[in-house]
Amino acid sequence: MAAAVGAEREARACAAFYGALGIAQPVLSCLRCLRQFAGSTAKRCKDKHLEEALLLSQALSEGLRALGEAEVRPLLRCILAFQMEATGSSSSFQKLEQIVTQLAVGKEALLAQEVGALLAGLAPQGEVLSPGDLQSVCMFMEESSLGRQHWRQNLAPLLQRLATTLRWVLDIQPAPSSTWGYLAVKACLQLFQVLPKDVSPLVWSSAGKSEALQSLLGLLLEVAWGKALNKDTRLLAGTALSMLVNTAPQPERGASAVLALFQLPDQGMGELKFGELAVEASPILEPDGLEKLVLTRGLLTCCKMDILSCHLESFAHTACLLLDVIFPAVCALAKEQDCHYYCFQACALWLQRLRESLPVIWHLKGRRILARDAKLLQQLTQLVWDNAETPAEGVSEFIHSSFRLLLEIYHLECQHFQDQERPLYQQMLKRVVSMPWQIKARYVPLCAIIPYVGSQQVLDAYPVLPQHLLSCLSTNHLCPPATEVYKALVQQQRAEQQGTEAALAELWALRWLPLLSQALCSPLPILQSNATNHLLTWTLRQLPAAQAPLAAQFSGQDTASLRAWVSLLKAQKSVVGSLPLQGKTLERLSCCLGAHEEGIRLAALGLLCCSPSTNQPLSGTEVQLLREFLPLNLNCDSSSFRQLLQAAVRKALVRLRDSSLAQLRGKAPRGTEQGEGAGQLAQAVGFVEWLLQLSVASLSPGSNYQRKKTALLLLATVLETCTDTWSPNRKKGQPPRTMATLLSYARQSGCWDFFSQPNLLALLSCLQDSTNEVTLNGCKATCLSPERVQRGRVAGFPSYPTAAFPLVFQFPLPLVSWQIRDLASDLLVHYFPATFPEPIALALFQLAQEALGSPRVQEAEAGAVLMKTILQKSDSGTMKSLALEAEAAPTLPNRGLCFAQHLLHMLQAQYAAACRDLLQAAATAPMHGAIAALRRCLLQVPEVAASMQAAELAQSWQELLTRLVTTARDITSFLLGALQSQQGPGADEHAAAPSFADMGNAIGSLIMLGKGHGQQEEDSVLLSEEHSLILTCCWVSVKEIGLLLGGLAELLLAPALPAGSGPLLPLPTLQTAAKVFQEILLRCRHWGAVEGCSMGFTKFCTALLNHPDTELQAIPQTMLEQGLEALSGPRSSSITRRAAGFPMLFLCIVSGEAPTQTRPLLTRCVQTLLALATTALPQDWDQTLDLPQVCAVHVLQTLVRGAGLGGALLRHATPMVALALRGLSSPCWAMRNAAIQLFSALTSRLLGQQRSGGEGCLAEGVSLQAFLGQHPQLGAMLLGELEAAAEPVPGGPRLRPALHAVLTLLAQLQPGVDSPSSPSARFLRPLLGLAGSPIYAVRAMAAKVLVPVVPPPRRRGLLLQLARQLPTTPGQVRSHNALHGRLLQMRALLAPAPGTNGLSAEALHPVALQLEARGWLLTPAQRCPLVRAAFLHVLALLPTSFSPGFAQSIRDAVSTELGILPPGGRPRCAELQVGSAILHQTMACFLCSEAAQLADSRRIGAVCSLLRQPNPDVQVAILSWTIAREGGTCEELENALGLTLLESLGSVLRERRDKEFLRLYLEALLHLYRDPLSWSQEASRKLQGSSAACLEMLLHMMEAECPGPDLLFQALCAASLLLARWFEDKDGTLVERWCAVLEECSRSASYEVLRLAAARSLQTAGAQVVQRSLRAARAALVPVALRLINAGIHLLQDEEREVRHEASGFASLLRQDPSKPLRESCVFVQDNAGLLGLLQLLLAEFGEHPETFNLLLQHLPVLDLRSIVEELEANKAASLYKEDDPNVFAEPAILARQLLPVLLQLLEKAPAGSPVRASALRWLAAAGPGVLCDLRDCRLRWSHEAAARWGMKALGCAKLHVAVAVLLVRARLAAQALQVLGEGATAMLGLGCGAQELEQELELVQGLLAQHGLAPTLSQGEVLGEPGPPPGLA
Repeated sequence: MAAAVGAEREARACAAFYGALGIAQPVLSCLRCLRQFAGSTAKRCKDKHLEEALLLSQALSEGLRALGEAEVRPLLRCILAFQMEATGSSSSFQKLEQIVTQLAVGKEALLAQEVGALLAGLAPQGEVLSPGDLQSVCMFMEESSLGRQHWRQNLAPLLQRLATTLRWVLDIQPAPSSTWGYLAVKACLQLFQVLPKDVSPLVWSSAGKSEALQSLLGLLLEVAWGKALNKDTRLLAGTALSMLVNTAPQPERGASAVLALFQLPDQGMGELKFGELAVEASPILEPDGLEKLVLTRGLLTCCKMDILSCHLESFAHTACLLLDVIFPAVCALAKEQDCHYYCFQACALWLQRLRESLPVIWHLKGRRILARDAKLLQQLTQLVWDNAETPAEGVSEFIHSSFRLLLEIYHLECQHFQDQERPLYQQMLKRVVSMPWQIKARYVPLCAIIPYVGSQQVLDAYPVLPQHLLSCLSTNHLCPPATEVYKALVQQQRAEQQGTEAALAELWALRWLPLLSQALCSPLPILQSNATNHLLTWTLRQLPAAQAPLAAQFSGQDTASLRAWVSLLKAQKSVVGSLPLQGKTLERLSCCLGAHEEGIRLAALGLLCCSPSTNQPLSGTEVQLLREFLPLNLNCDSSSFRQLLQAAVRKALVRLRDSSLAQLRGKAPRGTEQGEGAGQLAQAVGFVEWLLQLSVASLSPGSNYQRKKTALLLLATVLETCTDTWSPNRKKGQPPRTMATLLSYARQSGCWDFFSQPNLLALLSCLQDSTNEVTLNGCKATCLSPERVQRGRVAGFPSYPTAAFPLVFQFPLPLVSWQIRDLASDLLVHYFPATFPEPIALALFQLAQEALGSPRVQEAEAGAVLMKTILQKSDSGTMKSLALEAEAAPTLPNRGLCFAQHLLHMLQAQYAAACRDLLQAAATAPMHGAIAALRRCLLQVPEVAASMQAAELAQSWQELLTRLVTTARDITSFLLGALQSQQGPGADEHAAAPSFADMGNAIGSLIMLGKGHGQQEEDSVLLSEEHSLILTCCWVSVKEIGLLLGGLAELLLAPALPAGSGPLLPLPTLQTAAKVFQEILLRCRHWGAVEGCSMGFTKFCTALLNHPDTELQAIPQTMLEQGLEALSGPRSSSITRRAAGFPMLFLCIVSGEAPTQTRPLLTRCVQTLLALATTALPQDWDQTLDLPQVCAVHVLQTLVRGAGLGGALLRHATPMVALALRGLSSPCWAMRNAAIQLFSALTSRLLGQQRSGGEGCLAEGVSLQAFLGQHPQLGAMLLGELEAAAEPVPGGPRLRPALHAVLTLLAQLQPGVDSPSSPSARFLRPLLGLAGSPIYAVRAMAAKVLVPVVPPPRRRGLLLQLARQLPTTPGQVRSHNALHGRLLQMRALLAPAPGTNGLSAEALHPVALQLEARGWLLTPAQRCPLVRAAFLHVLALLPTSFSPGFAQSIRDAVSTELGILPPGGRPRCAELQVGSAILHQTMACFLCSEAAQLADSRRIGAVCSLLRQPNPDVQVAILSWTIAREGGTCEELENALGLTLLESLGSVLRERRDKEFLRLYLEALLHLYRDPLSWSQEASRKLQGSSAACLEMLLHMMEAECPGPDLLFQALCAASLLLARWFEDKDGTLVERWCAVLEECSRSASYEVLRLAAARSLQTAGAQVVQRSLRAARAALVPVALRLINAGIHLLQDEEREVRHEASGFASLLRQDPSKPLRESCVFVQDNAGLLGLLQLLLAEFGEHPETFNLLLQHLPVLDLRSIVEELEANKAASLYKEDDPNVFAEPAILARQLLPVLLQLLEKAPAGSPVRASALRWLAAAGPGVLCDLRDCRLRWSHEAAARWGMKALGCAKLHVAVAVLLVRARLAAQALQVLGEGATAMLGLGCGAQELEQELELVQGLLAQHGLAPTLSQGEVLGEPGPPPGLA
């Protein structure tokens, strides 16, 4: 700040001095640029102003040369002052250095004198250098030659000052986040680096020895050894010491000093001899393993090579630092638990330095250093492999470079010594191939080894590599290394092969085309995206000819081929620049733009919008396609789709803008033909104007959340792209300098009025938005009233009790409408004019005041956003109009201060009202709105934050903030006390949080007080609105207080304020805030409030712990100690179980510590909790209370789950795991429960985020070996637990509760590489012993653990061992448990891992022979069915390894077992065997799998025969197997099963023995006939004569019975399937009944599963019914067809995406040509396109039917506009609950505008006397008077001035907007009907006006409404969507 003041003072003096000289103008211009530079905050702005100053200085330099030194001196001083201010930015300092050097040409001596004087004044002799002074020292030494010259001449005093400063910093220990110590060490480092020749004599010469430097060396050692808390400072000290070593005149002396440094930590106290300097080294206080890292990394970073590689005399053998001193240190570092990043970096640096020094080391050693048996090679290989298998963030590049350098060094050495045998390559390749594909570490060395062994050898050794790469592409963390492998292989193949591009592409296609094709056509979005982004474009750049085979591969019409084809075109366009869109390409692209799948549409949109050059204009075809695409995609409910849509449109707008600017500059962009420029310019302006209108028209409150969010994103894109608003904080995307030219051109054309009144009103309506996108199990995220619950019932179908809905639904759930409000506010603030018009500001302020008093959270939040926006868009005139200055003190000239004062007064008034009557206050003036407004205005407005830094306002702000914190404390105590029936100052602040019952009683008392003592509440299952009002007021207010106080601390405890002003948050205020947090977290039990408060408290603690003031740092430390003391002390009530906030208190405090520090608070906290948790439990305890030990475990679990503590907590993992395992054996149930939770959290933390690479398969990359290497102590503990469990115990087995937890942890690891010395080998013996455990879960989990323990190469031997241990006769069975356990282990080892094929049949042949000898285990001679089932599972995994005879014996045994069942389904044996059902199900599934695999008719017949048997277990097994799609590979089996199910359908429906079985039966039937092409003539014959009966039974069941939603779903779909296959004219009654059921299910109030069934049924049979109705002979079906289309229109607007998807299939089928047979398979169209297609179908095919007009009119809701307006005018108090619409996705206003052109065309086409005209006449007679009345009422109301009072509220009323939109549509329709029907109809109806008068009235009303933002203009209404293309063009 002082530098800034000095620079400004020098600038003023300079301006005054040069004012009278002849060069005044250029000097003043240069000074103006420098002042602008100093006043800017964004780097882009600073650079821009410095560039201008540099250009001016070049012109000014000539004039200064003629002046004397006295005339030049002021300007040089001024620029040096600005340079001193810019020492924090290297680029700015360099620019100023250029400027001052330019101006001082010829006056170099004067400049040197001024620089010297400036630097000499940094600090007087002996004083401490401030951080700013240190920054100046560093910058002038690094970037200024004159600065270096000055420090060279003043080296001794500089060394003395640095020593004084560093000693002072180490003594006072400033805040961990302080940069003071770091800058001091950095100054030392730069001094040694920049002035080595001057420093060298002071170290290495006895004559020049420097005491100051000797002291500085000792201080640097103290920093490196840990006296400095900051890790970065310690690492920098190591670099500084290494740089000091570099000053040695001889390498041997430097090496000797390094050796002494390395020996120092082991010696402890003693003298260090460093050249001629002698330092008394103090012992390391607390060794943390970082000492060696500091020194090692520093040496490897910058030590000279001759020092590292010179000969060390003190060793017995030929030795050097690099190999014999530093390498052992690097190996030791790799085993450390902390600082993985720096340890890996040290390893990579060591290899790099070895690579650089190879010739010297070969000369020194005289032999190979990496020979085959060399110990160094073994150590190096092990080191890089260990590093590669250790999961750590950010080290992938180090690992890659380590392998690359190791192989390069090995290659160079083999070349140097002419050794042709290179076994390292084969060893590494073999190890890579043996690793599981899920391990990331396999791909890095593979990528490095490819150039040395060649692509063919790699692919021969690893034939399944392409398939594994495909699996990696679908797993995010494996995608980058897999991509690198692919690129390396393709590049290597290209380098190895010679030939034409076509030949190379052909070779590429042989190996890689299947991989790329499968990835691009995959249904997995992640796989498509990664293949497109990482492989496809790169491949086309390397091999352009590969486009042809790829295009041929994707020529199909299915969705996968379309998606891949678009991706290919987009990649091709990015490579070649442009693609012509015409012919079949255009037709196919149009199909893609209208496809239902979002990925296809986005890819096609990206193809339209992208271009390699931003100034390439969009073609007319591209613009037209965009105009058709965008209106149909505004209401997509996918957030990612909206973001990608915005990104694509931004690219298109940038192309339009840049190409237009090029046209205006006269430079035609590439691809523009002569004479096209003007047309392209007009096209660009017109498209932007159209997009602007489309976006604004879609912001109506009548639109759903999705449309408004998309419209706001598009509007933001238009404003940021096509305005000249500068955004300093944005690094890219700033408007071009010539943007004003294009804006002027567009506005001359009457376009681009971005900031018009309608646009402003549209955004203001968004500030009141309360729509949302959150759904929960189909229920909206608002309060569910009992009526809403009841509306979920379907008329005529079963009812479900209200009690089934949990009470939690009665609480308000969070909304996401703040996204709409905040985005609209940002657009208003950033782009629109600086202030609102005064009338709008006054109305908005009044609306905000009312909204802040609403009990609804979303409305109060809207009020807070309004207040913030008004503050940002106001000036002094606005403040006077709002009368805020009058109520504020006269000394508050600042807008932010006035607003904050006003809101604080409001909050205090609301608090006073709550103290009087909390119930009334919660309903009319809850406090959370005012608190939220204060939070937003104080924390989110940059101008307010800047005013807080102003010295003249500091006292006012301090007073206000103190009162605010005090008020927050009072409110918190009052609200929490109210929920405990303790109110007022006497409330117990340390009481535990009340239970729900206590809160209910307290709230009941408050309600009684508020209502009067005489009233008694009704007893209800649901919470009353009064209860919810008080709860909402309390919890939301408490949450907002936490967020506000935390944000204030974060904002105001940042760097120092101006000198002379006290802190804005003094110590007492902060202590008060701390007590508020403590009270909330200890006395609150609402998780939402705790979570919000915790966010604020974490910010609070972070700000305090990183503040330099030790008193502030002590606040959270004291709170932690108090919490630990309270935790361990006795208590009379529960804490952790009954107050979610108590563990969060600890988490927030320790999370506030700087992550780069040692985290002493975390260590203290964890150690105390561990000690407390391990203390012995008392003999008798009250189970209603929490024990301190249990509390401690719960807190530890919370710490482990904390997102920011992961790495820091890993060092405590072993004792915490031990604690959790001990807790599982505790006699206390609460301790066992807490231990389970802690162990679960630790498992997730130790193994990292589990990523699923496919369905249900784990793709995590942590192998057991890597896990044990990372946590050796933990591994030993887990092994001990296993060994103890496996040891035989006298007296029989004992339960070990911790055993299953240990096995669960180990089972989640991956197998590692095969190594005899692997630590995982010790786990094998105890795991094999656990096979005999009497507990089934232990046996099963032990079998799973064998997979990571046994590497794949060793599994064959273990399988053979296990097979030999199986008994060959029944008499050899000693334990059925052990036998069952061994079989489970064999099954686990035989099961192939995901992405692999398992062991080969040849390898398993010996195992199969052993199993054949033990075939009796499958026969009844083995009495245990579970053992037989397990043995059959093992046999099923070896289908091709058995002899034919044994395979037949298996089938005979299974057939015999299943065939001997009597008709009743029970075995013949006398006693019922436990597990027989499992055996039978296993056998049935075995037969199914075998039949599917072999496709043998006899086996297929056996399966069908089993399905006919009445055994329910077997039937259910076969049906479940069928549904699981395991038979999808065998069409014969599927056909046979389908025919069998059809054959038995009638009997099953008649019996209906079990609803669940019937549901399963119907589901299997529908699954088998899911593909329409799978139906056959034989299937039709199976139901010959019984189809109608089956359909009748299904319909009767749906109509008269209560089947339940799930069975009803299957029944309706099955009925639709039957109807589609046996549809005859005589079935008209059945069709109508089916249609009635479908209509009932399609209602928006129905369950989601029923609406899905209706949509699927429409697709299955509805399209056929509609198409048949179009034939002349089927006219009777027309009414049914119309009802089906009507249901389709409803379902296409359903709120569930899956329902809309199925309904779009119905619409897609109907887009085909009705004159041709219906094709059952087609590309589904997007929902909105399907809806417009149905409307077009009605118009084209059913336009003359009398019911069509009436059907469409049903979709125009009749709303009582007058009552809506009267309700707004009445301005009633808001209720907490708001009735939710049945379908929040539907948009009646949008649909009404889409229906209008269809209805108008129906009227125009209808001939005179037609039924349509009769229908129109009847409608006009019924609705016409009401329409006229509403129009006139609107004209009167909105032409009256009184409308301004409530007009702003009306602006955000969704009901009013919908009512107005529908009214305008009905009025337009009425006018058209009058015109078509003629004057006779007008007279007959007696409306009192004709068509022309009605048109005039409509235009007048629409104009009035548009002025108030309630109706879009005509052009805006037209852009919302045109009727779709006619049928037949799909």
